[in-house]
Amino acid sequence: MDAFPIGVGEKLKFYVYRLIDPRNGETFYIGKGKNDRIFQHAKATKSADVTIDVDTNFDLDELQDDDESLKVSRLNEIHRAGLDVIHVVHRHGIEDPKTAFEVEAALMDAFAGLSNVSGGHHSTDRGPMHALQIADKYALPELALRDEKVILININSADYNSTAELLDRTRYAWRISRQRAKKAQYVLAVIHGVVHGVFVPTNWYPATAEYFPAERFGATDPLRHGFHGQSAPVGVWEHYVGLRGKRLPEGMRHGQNPIRYYNC
Repeated sequence: MDAFPIGVGEKLKFYVYRLIDPRNGETFYIGKGKNDRIFQHAKATKSADVTIDVDTNFDLDELQDDDESLKVSRLNEIHRAGLDVIHVVHRHGIEDPKTAFEVEAALMDAFAGLSNVSGGHHSTDRGPMHALQIADKYALPELALRDEKVILININSADYNSTAELLDRTRYAWRISRQRAKKAQYVLAVIHGVVHGVFVPTNWYPATAEYFPAERFGATDPLRHGFHGQSAPVGVWEHYVGLRGKRLPEGMRHGQNPIRYYNC
Protein backbone atom coordinates (compact mmCIF):
# COMPACT_ATOMS: atom_id res chain seq x y z
CA MET A 1 0.00 0.00 0.00
CA ASP A 2 1.38 3.40 -0.97
CA ALA A 3 -1.73 5.53 -0.43
CA PHE A 4 -4.99 5.37 1.48
CA PRO A 5 -8.11 4.43 -0.48
CA ILE A 6 -10.17 7.36 -1.72
CA GLY A 7 -12.01 9.00 1.16
CA VAL A 8 -10.03 7.35 3.96
CA GLY A 9 -7.57 10.21 4.40
CA GLU A 10 -10.40 12.65 5.00
CA LYS A 11 -11.86 10.41 7.68
CA LEU A 12 -8.50 10.10 9.45
CA LYS A 13 -8.23 13.91 9.84
CA PHE A 14 -4.86 14.69 11.49
CA TYR A 15 -2.80 11.76 12.69
CA VAL A 16 0.52 10.93 14.35
CA TYR A 17 2.65 8.05 13.10
CA ARG A 18 5.87 6.09 13.59
CA LEU A 19 8.33 4.77 11.01
CA ILE A 20 10.04 1.52 12.04
CA ASP A 21 13.14 -0.16 10.64
CA PRO A 22 12.10 -3.76 9.76
CA ARG A 23 15.67 -4.96 10.21
CA ASN A 24 15.75 -4.37 13.96
CA GLY A 25 12.30 -3.17 14.96
CA GLU A 26 13.63 0.25 15.91
CA THR A 27 11.41 3.33 15.70
CA PHE A 28 13.53 5.94 13.94
CA TYR A 29 11.05 8.68 13.04
CA ILE A 30 7.85 10.12 14.47
CA GLY A 31 5.73 12.49 12.44
CA LYS A 32 2.36 14.09 12.08
CA GLY A 33 0.24 14.82 9.04
CA LYS A 34 -2.93 14.06 7.16
CA ASN A 35 -3.96 12.35 3.93
CA ASP A 36 -1.00 10.36 2.50
CA ARG A 37 1.94 12.04 4.26
CA ILE A 38 2.85 8.82 6.08
CA PHE A 39 3.42 7.05 2.77
CA GLN A 40 5.47 9.96 1.40
CA HIS A 41 7.83 9.59 4.34
CA ALA A 42 8.00 5.82 4.21
CA LYS A 43 8.75 5.74 0.46
CA ALA A 44 11.04 8.81 0.30
CA THR A 45 14.45 8.57 -1.32
CA LYS A 46 15.11 12.34 -1.11
CA SER A 47 13.63 15.25 0.77
CA ALA A 48 11.70 16.50 -2.28
CA ASP A 49 9.59 13.34 -2.15
CA VAL A 50 7.76 14.75 0.87
CA THR A 51 5.47 17.67 0.19
CA ILE A 52 4.36 20.21 2.76
CA ASP A 53 0.61 20.38 3.21
CA VAL A 54 0.10 24.04 4.05
CA ASP A 55 -3.44 23.32 5.17
CA THR A 56 -2.05 21.59 8.26
CA ASN A 57 -0.62 24.88 9.60
CA PHE A 58 2.37 22.94 10.87
CA ASP A 59 5.56 24.81 11.73
CA LEU A 60 7.29 25.08 8.35
CA ASP A 61 10.64 25.84 10.05
CA GLU A 62 10.63 22.28 11.32
CA LEU A 63 10.56 20.96 7.74
CA GLN A 64 13.40 23.00 6.28
CA ASP A 65 16.02 20.38 7.18
CA ASP A 66 14.17 17.48 5.55
CA ASP A 67 17.36 15.89 4.17
CA GLU A 68 18.51 15.33 7.72
CA SER A 69 15.18 14.88 9.49
CA LEU A 70 14.06 12.18 7.09
CA LYS A 71 17.28 10.26 7.58
CA VAL A 72 17.12 9.54 3.87
CA SER A 73 20.24 7.40 4.05
CA ARG A 74 18.51 5.04 6.46
CA LEU A 75 15.38 4.88 4.37
CA ASN A 76 17.50 4.08 1.32
CA GLU A 77 19.36 1.35 3.21
CA ILE A 78 16.04 -0.30 4.04
CA HIS A 79 14.89 -0.03 0.43
CA ARG A 80 18.20 -1.44 -0.89
CA ALA A 81 17.76 -4.43 1.41
CA GLY A 82 14.54 -5.17 -0.46
CA LEU A 83 12.41 -4.30 2.56
CA ASP A 84 9.64 -1.84 3.25
CA VAL A 85 9.56 0.62 6.10
CA ILE A 86 6.97 -0.36 8.71
CA HIS A 87 4.56 2.46 9.45
CA VAL A 88 2.15 2.64 12.35
CA VAL A 89 -0.55 5.27 12.83
CA HIS A 90 -0.56 5.86 16.57
CA ARG A 91 -3.48 8.25 16.88
CA HIS A 92 -5.89 9.49 14.24
CA GLY A 93 -9.10 11.47 14.15
CA ILE A 94 -7.32 14.46 15.69
CA GLU A 95 -9.38 17.56 15.02
CA ASP A 96 -6.69 20.26 14.89
CA PRO A 97 -2.92 20.66 14.30
CA LYS A 98 -2.28 21.99 17.82
CA THR A 99 -3.47 18.71 19.34
CA ALA A 100 -1.45 16.78 16.74
CA PHE A 101 1.66 18.67 17.87
CA GLU A 102 1.03 17.66 21.49
CA VAL A 103 0.44 13.99 20.68
CA GLU A 104 3.57 13.91 18.50
CA ALA A 105 5.66 15.54 21.23
CA ALA A 106 4.51 13.06 23.87
CA LEU A 107 5.34 10.15 21.57
CA MET A 108 8.78 11.60 20.78
CA ASP A 109 9.52 11.84 24.49
CA ALA A 110 8.83 8.10 24.81
CA PHE A 111 11.33 6.96 22.13
CA ALA A 112 15.08 7.55 22.33
CA GLY A 113 17.42 7.82 19.35
CA LEU A 114 14.98 9.26 16.84
CA SER A 115 16.21 10.72 13.56
CA ASN A 116 13.96 13.78 13.92
CA VAL A 117 16.12 16.89 13.80
CA SER A 118 14.26 18.64 16.58
CA GLY A 119 12.27 17.49 19.55
CA GLY A 120 8.52 17.47 19.71
CA HIS A 121 6.39 20.58 20.04
CA HIS A 122 7.12 22.10 23.50
CA SER A 123 9.15 19.01 24.48
CA THR A 124 11.89 21.25 25.88
CA ASP A 125 9.30 23.31 27.73
CA ARG A 126 6.77 20.74 28.92
CA GLY A 127 8.57 17.44 28.27
CA PRO A 128 9.91 14.87 30.77
CA MET A 129 11.30 16.49 33.93
CA HIS A 130 12.16 15.52 37.49
CA ALA A 131 9.76 16.87 40.12
CA LEU A 132 12.46 19.28 41.34
CA GLN A 133 12.89 20.63 37.81
CA ILE A 134 9.15 21.23 37.55
CA ALA A 135 9.17 23.02 40.92
CA ASP A 136 12.07 25.23 39.78
CA LYS A 137 10.39 25.93 36.48
CA TYR A 138 7.40 27.54 38.17
CA ALA A 139 8.81 28.70 41.53
CA LEU A 140 12.17 30.29 40.72
CA PRO A 141 12.32 34.09 40.30
CA GLU A 142 11.26 35.26 36.85
CA LEU A 143 13.94 36.77 34.64
CA ALA A 144 13.55 40.49 33.97
CA LEU A 145 14.90 41.15 30.49
CA ARG A 146 16.90 44.31 29.99
CA ASP A 147 17.65 46.35 26.88
CA GLU A 148 20.56 44.13 25.90
CA LYS A 149 21.19 41.98 22.85
CA VAL A 150 20.77 38.38 23.92
CA ILE A 151 20.60 34.93 22.35
CA LEU A 152 18.86 32.21 24.32
CA ILE A 153 19.98 28.66 23.53
CA ASN A 154 17.99 25.72 24.81
CA ILE A 155 20.54 23.01 25.47
CA ASN A 156 17.84 20.58 26.67
CA SER A 157 20.15 18.79 29.10
CA ALA A 158 20.52 19.24 32.85
CA ASP A 159 23.54 16.92 32.97
CA TYR A 160 26.60 19.11 33.55
CA ASN A 161 29.14 19.25 36.38
CA SER A 162 30.76 22.66 36.02
CA THR A 163 30.35 26.07 34.47
CA ALA A 164 33.02 25.12 31.92
CA GLU A 165 31.00 22.07 30.85
CA LEU A 166 27.85 24.17 30.66
CA LEU A 167 29.71 26.63 28.43
CA ASP A 168 30.79 23.83 26.09
CA ARG A 169 27.23 22.52 25.83
CA THR A 170 25.92 26.01 25.15
CA ARG A 171 28.43 27.16 22.57
CA TYR A 172 28.47 24.21 20.19
CA ALA A 173 27.02 23.65 17.57
CA TRP A 174 23.94 25.33 16.15
CA ARG A 175 22.11 26.24 12.98
CA ILE A 176 22.11 29.93 13.67
CA SER A 177 22.18 33.26 11.86
CA ARG A 178 25.81 34.28 12.21
CA GLN A 179 24.91 37.84 11.26
CA ARG A 180 22.45 38.09 14.15
CA ALA A 181 24.64 36.09 16.50
CA LYS A 182 27.55 38.52 16.08
CA LYS A 183 25.34 41.27 17.50
CA ALA A 184 24.67 39.41 20.75
CA GLN A 185 26.22 40.71 23.94
CA TYR A 186 25.31 37.61 25.91
CA VAL A 187 24.27 34.02 25.31
CA LEU A 188 21.94 32.43 27.86
CA ALA A 189 21.99 28.70 28.54
CA VAL A 190 18.39 27.57 28.99
CA ILE A 191 17.24 24.20 30.33
CA HIS A 192 13.50 23.47 30.55
CA GLY A 193 12.63 27.16 30.62
CA VAL A 194 15.20 28.09 33.29
CA VAL A 195 18.36 30.15 32.64
CA HIS A 196 21.34 28.26 34.10
CA GLY A 197 24.22 30.29 32.68
CA VAL A 198 25.16 33.47 30.83
CA PHE A 199 28.23 33.80 28.63
CA VAL A 200 29.98 36.51 26.66
CA PRO A 201 30.69 35.40 23.05
CA THR A 202 33.93 36.84 21.69
CA ASN A 203 33.58 35.38 18.19
CA TRP A 204 31.47 32.92 16.19
CA TYR A 205 33.03 30.22 14.02
CA PRO A 206 31.94 27.33 11.80
CA ALA A 207 31.57 24.12 13.79
CA THR A 208 34.71 22.51 12.40
CA ALA A 209 37.71 20.85 14.05
CA GLU A 210 39.81 23.92 13.26
CA TYR A 211 37.92 25.88 15.90
CA PHE A 212 36.35 23.11 18.00
CA PRO A 213 38.61 20.02 18.44
CA ALA A 214 36.68 16.85 17.63
CA GLU A 215 38.08 14.98 20.64
CA ARG A 216 36.40 17.55 22.88
CA PHE A 217 33.29 18.55 20.95
CA GLY A 218 32.50 15.48 18.85
CA ALA A 219 31.17 15.50 15.29
CA THR A 220 31.74 18.62 13.21
CA ASP A 221 29.37 20.34 10.81
CA PRO A 222 30.49 23.35 8.72
CA LEU A 223 26.85 24.39 8.28
CA ARG A 224 26.54 24.93 12.02
CA HIS A 225 28.29 27.49 14.22
CA GLY A 226 29.61 27.84 17.73
CA PHE A 227 31.27 30.58 19.72
CA HIS A 228 34.38 31.19 21.75
CA GLY A 229 33.76 33.08 24.94
CA GLN A 230 33.69 33.08 28.72
CA SER A 231 31.37 33.46 31.68
CA ALA A 232 29.71 36.84 32.05
CA PRO A 233 30.83 39.24 34.82
CA VAL A 234 29.44 38.59 38.30
CA GLY A 235 26.84 41.37 38.11
CA VAL A 236 25.49 40.11 34.78
CA TRP A 237 25.42 36.51 36.03
CA GLU A 238 23.52 37.60 39.13
CA HIS A 239 20.90 39.36 37.01
CA TYR A 240 20.28 36.56 34.53
CA VAL A 241 20.95 33.48 36.69
CA GLY A 242 21.00 34.36 40.39
CA LEU A 243 21.64 31.58 42.88
CA ARG A 244 19.88 28.62 41.19
CA GLY A 245 18.60 29.99 37.90
CA LYS A 246 15.77 32.22 36.75
CA ARG A 247 12.72 31.14 34.81
CA LEU A 248 11.91 32.70 31.48
CA PRO A 249 8.79 34.83 31.08
CA GLU A 250 5.95 32.94 29.42
CA GLY A 251 6.43 34.74 26.09
CA MET A 252 10.10 33.74 25.90
CA ARG A 253 9.62 29.97 26.11
CA HIS A 254 11.21 27.87 23.36
CA GLY A 255 9.31 25.82 20.83
CA GLN A 256 11.10 23.36 18.58
CA ASN A 257 13.83 25.77 17.55
CA PRO A 258 16.54 25.78 20.27
CA ILE A 259 17.64 29.32 19.29
CA ARG A 260 15.81 32.46 20.30
CA TYR A 261 17.00 36.02 19.63
CA TYR A 262 16.24 39.04 21.78
CA ASN A 263 17.09 42.52 20.43
CA CYS A 264 19.48 41.11 17.82
